[in-house]
Amino acid sequence: MPDALGALRRRIDELDEQIVHLLNARSACALEIGALKRVLGLPVYQPEREQAVLSHVRSVNGGPLDDAAITRLYERIIDEARRLERLAGAERPGRATMDRNVAESSESDVRAGATTRAPEG
Repeated sequence: MPDALGALRRRIDELDEQIVHLLNARSACALEIGALKRVLGLPVYQPEREQAVLSHVRSVNGGPLDDAAITRLYERIIDEARRLERLAGAERPGRATMDRNVAESSESDVRAGATTRAPEG
């Protein structure tokens, strides 16, 4: 039994690595989208797009997570994408600069009493 547990935990670790890779790839797209929105003068928050994303991920959900769980997870992913879009500029900063800007953005949101679901995206 301990071998089975260890094997399952190793599999989860492997899946987590893939998830992190995919989240970072998605975030890179969000940075590019943020830069394009800025150039085009478009708002970061686009509720119709958010609803389309949520509808899409629910439509491809085969479980065992239910649609409510998928929605909660993707709402958080979308929140982070919005934050990155807000930080995106004409020049793409290096990782250290981006990490610092993201941390400062989070701190300012907390100081301002912002909710976790800021109306941008």
